[in-house]
Amino acid sequence: MKSKKLWAKLIFVAVLILLIIYVLRDSAGPIFKQLKNTSVWILIAVCVSSVIYHMIEAWITYSLAKRYNPGFRYVRAVGCAFYCSFYRLATLGSGSGVAAVYFLGRNGVEYSKGTGLYMIQYVVHKVSIALFSGVLFLINWHFMVMNYHEYEVYLGLAYGLTIIIAIALILVSVSRKVHELLLKLVSLLNKSGKLDSIAAKLEESCNILSDTTSELLKEKGMLFSLVLKNFIKCCFWYGIPFIVLYGTGTITLLQSLAVCSLAVMTAAVIPTPAGIGALELIMTTLIGVVAGVDMGGATMLIYRFATFVFPFIVGGVYILLTKNGKRLHQS
Repeated sequence: MKSKKLWAKLIFVAVLILLIIYVLRDSAGPIFKQLKNTSVWILIAVCVSSVIYHMIEAWITYSLAKRYNPGFRYVRAVGCAFYCSFYRLATLGSGSGVAAVYFLGRNGVEYSKGTGLYMIQYVVHKVSIALFSGVLFLINWHFMVMNYHEYEVYLGLAYGLTIIIAIALILVSVSRKVHELLLKLVSLLNKSGKLDSIAAKLEESCNILSDTTSELLKEKGMLFSLVLKNFIKCCFWYGIPFIVLYGTGTITLLQSLAVCSLAVMTAAVIPTPAGIGALELIMTTLIGVVAGVDMGGATMLIYRFATFVFPFIVGGVYILLTKNGKRLHQS
C-alpha cells in the first residue's frame, strides 16, 4: 500500500513538472541563462540562509523537547531539523512528521510526547506563516496592490482558505469539544467496524494533543516565543529572493518577505506533494511580475535548491555520519 502511494505521488509530481516545463517553455532559455550567470557568492549566501533557518527550527524543537527530556541538547535538535528535511524530500512531504517523532524518541523524548510536540510545532508553524504573510502584506500594501491587483481574486481566495485552515488547526489543537465531535463522526461512520484502527489512532492523537496543548497554554510566554521564533525563521527563507535579486533594484527585503511568504502560503492551500508544482508556478509568476519571467524562474529554482535540495543533501550526509540514522548523537 505504501509503495502504491509513493508511486502515485511520483507520477503526480512528474505530471506537475511536465506541466511547469510546458508553461515555461518559451522562457526556459532565458531562465537557464540567468542561472548560468548567478554568482557563486549568491549560492553560498542562500545556503547559509537555509542553514540559519534550520538552526532556528532547531531552537524551536529544543525549547519544546527539553521540557520532556532535560538532557536534550541543542546540537541534537539541529540534527533533527536536517534529518526531517531529508525525509521531507525523500517521501515527498509525508514522512517528515514520522521522522521527527522517531528522532525525538531515539533521543529521550517519549513517542507520545514527541507526537504531541510535533503536532504543536506544526500548528504554530502554519499559523505563524499566515500571520507573517498578512503582516508583511499590510506593511507593503502599496507595492502589493500596485503589482498584484489582477490576481486579487485568487490571492483573496488563498487568504480566505488559509484563515479557515488556521482556525481549524487551532480548534483541533485546543478544543476538546472539537475532538469529541471528530470522534463522534468517526463512530457514526464506523458501524461496520472497518474503521476501528483509524478511530483508535484518532482518539490517541486527540488525547496526546489535548495533554500537550493544555500544558503549553498555561505558559503564554512560551507560546508567544514560539510564534516570534517562527517569524524570525521565516525571514531567512523568504528573504532568499532578495539575495538572488540583490543589486537589480527590482525588490527590497521587505517586499521579498511579502511576495515569498504569499507564494508559500498560497501554494500551501493547493493539495500537491510537498507543494511541488504549485509553489514553482506561483513564485515564478509573482516574482516575474516585478523582475521578469526569466529572473522569476531563476529565483524560484535557486529558492527551491536552498530550501528543498540543499537541506536534503545535508540531511543525507548527517544520516550517513550517524550510521544511517541508527545511532543519533549517543554522546
